[in-house]
Amino acid sequence: MDDSASPSASGRSASQHHGIPISIGAMLVTLGVVYGDIGTSPMYVTKALLAGQGGIMSVTEEFILGALSLVIWTVTLLTTVKYVLVSLRADNHGEGGIFALYSIVRRCARWLIIPAMLGGSALLADGVLTPAVTITTAVEGLRTIPELHAVIGDNQVKVVIITLVIVCLLFAVQRAGTSKIGRAFGPVMTFWFLFLGVTGFMHVIENPVVLVAFNPLRGIAFLLSPNNHAGIMILGSCFLATTGAEALYSDMGHVGRGNIYATWPFVKVCLILSYLGQGAWLLANAGNASLADIADLNPFFQMLPDMIRPFGVILSTCAAIIASQALITGAFSLVSEASRLDLMPHMQVFYPAETKGQLYIPMVNNVMWVGCIIVVLLFQSSAHMEAAYGLAITITMLCTTVLLFVYLHRIRHVRLFPWVFLAFFVALEGFFFVSSLTKFFHGGYFTILLALLIMSIMVSWYNGSAVERRQANLLPIRNYLEQLDRLRHDSTYDKLCDNLVYLTNNTRTDYLDRDILYSIFDKHPKRAAAYWFLNVEVTDEPRTFEYSVENFGTDYVFRVHLYLGYKVNQRVNAYLRQIVGDLSASGELPPQKSDYSVYNTPGPIGSFRFCMVYKTLAPESDVEASERSAIALKYAIRRHAGSPVQWYGLENSNVIYEYVPLFTKFKAVDHLTRVYPEG
Repeated sequence: MDDSASPSASGRSASQHHGIPISIGAMLVTLGVVYGDIGTSPMYVTKALLAGQGGIMSVTEEFILGALSLVIWTVTLLTTVKYVLVSLRADNHGEGGIFALYSIVRRCARWLIIPAMLGGSALLADGVLTPAVTITTAVEGLRTIPELHAVIGDNQVKVVIITLVIVCLLFAVQRAGTSKIGRAFGPVMTFWFLFLGVTGFMHVIENPVVLVAFNPLRGIAFLLSPNNHAGIMILGSCFLATTGAEALYSDMGHVGRGNIYATWPFVKVCLILSYLGQGAWLLANAGNASLADIADLNPFFQMLPDMIRPFGVILSTCAAIIASQALITGAFSLVSEASRLDLMPHMQVFYPAETKGQLYIPMVNNVMWVGCIIVVLLFQSSAHMEAAYGLAITITMLCTTVLLFVYLHRIRHVRLFPWVFLAFFVALEGFFFVSSLTKFFHGGYFTILLALLIMSIMVSWYNGSAVERRQANLLPIRNYLEQLDRLRHDSTYDKLCDNLVYLTNNTRTDYLDRDILYSIFDKHPKRAAAYWFLNVEVTDEPRTFEYSVENFGTDYVFRVHLYLGYKVNQRVNAYLRQIVGDLSASGELPPQKSDYSVYNTPGPIGSFRFCMVYKTLAPESDVEASERSAIALKYAIRRHAGSPVQWYGLENSNVIYEYVPLFTKFKAVDHLTRVYPEG
């Protein structure tokens, strides 16, 4: 067994995925889980646009209307059109994200693995950075309240400490599940969006000229205008308004497509009102010398009345913390899909809620946790972190566009629209990517390097798996029944146990991995009364407890398929004992009796040994250097991905670990010549 401890993701007979129904509760979870990242963008988008233009003394009506138009249409085109209207339709049994999309189109062309890996790696890298950026920004924002400034002061070390505490608390609660987190965060984010909409609307009615920004021509004209001090780089600031769109797509499996459709109009209206309100406030305060003296002026906070501002800062701090949740839950979905596609190692997955889409992966959570801590300690201030923010996500969006084109053209068989879609969004996102490249040497390098590290893991795992697949060999069980029968009666070998169990990820009943048979016969013959070959399949239903058995007409070889619901604890040892008891009671398995026991009466079931088989590459294997490196890297990654013994509750069982060679052609060695000692 190599990586066979992971449950099959296919589910029993590819059972139909049941979508998450639309309800008030589910919509509340959606607001708490999905929109955190995109929902906090009003806190820094206008601030970045203003800084790029030269500050409040450079504010003109042309700038405000042009910049607002670019923001409004960026959100509309990228988030509403591309992701909400198009991407959400491309789901894989209810799951979203770039890997779910790739799983649909991968049969169309082999090269599609490249944008899938690249885009997924960039999104995961951005997911490590986002919690650090948003939480640090929020903690620094507390300084605008005089009472809190007296406590925090200008000492950045205190900001770092508070940020680390919040980061640790955020990742620590992930095991509770996104449903519980969403119910807790949902009311806060609902109030946050209402706050954005109301505060923005109050300024819009005072200066309704900002409504002209809905005209896209104002944005295009300002982008090309000589009065645009930032030039094309202004798109990099506008792009920050839609950085949560990819996470929205990835989180679809947690909340369901319908609940996103039902909540997005409310969210978008509130966001646009906030942007328009900030623009109206800037027009009303253009050239205000007293505001020009404020370092790092943020229109979002400054437009709030003095009495409301402390409340707004505290609420924005809560929203910024929640913003991290969208990327974290999206990362769980992404890694889960990558594991199913054999692009990443299989890991232990928990389903804390009653919906299979809402999952928790401890390994991913812990790695992101450590990554966020490193980012906070490395950059320390939000100004340094923001330089790295958004660059990687433009790569993900470009890759998603390519995969969506293939989906629309090859899977949905649409003729003209996919080409228009591809040309338009590649051009648009290409502009955003070029404008974001200015961030590379100011911190963007960190996200790119992190994305490359994640992609190297995927490439290594993918290439290593490809080598293994070329060497894979399934053998018919029936051809070896006679040997197994002779072995179990061969008294020249000590009896290892009554029941020898192998776990396998092969779902074909009549076939076994060659490695398993090699382990039984060649790695010192293993004599047992009965041989069990078992695989676990996770179904799409939460509480499935079923199994099937094929005995090939014998009473000593059993091929078991264990079907467990995604909410069922995978205690294989306990379930197998029940199966053995059932077969013993039906007469299909000869009685097994133990003569010794700490109890007064020995039980009716004999001893068990579980054998975990792992492949290794022998030094003398005749493989190319690139293939050897791929296998070595895959096995190095596998050692850190977790133990099947823990996944299947075998910690207290009698487990044998065996390593079998990856069966390749061996190098020829020179013939040895025997010499005899003199005398």
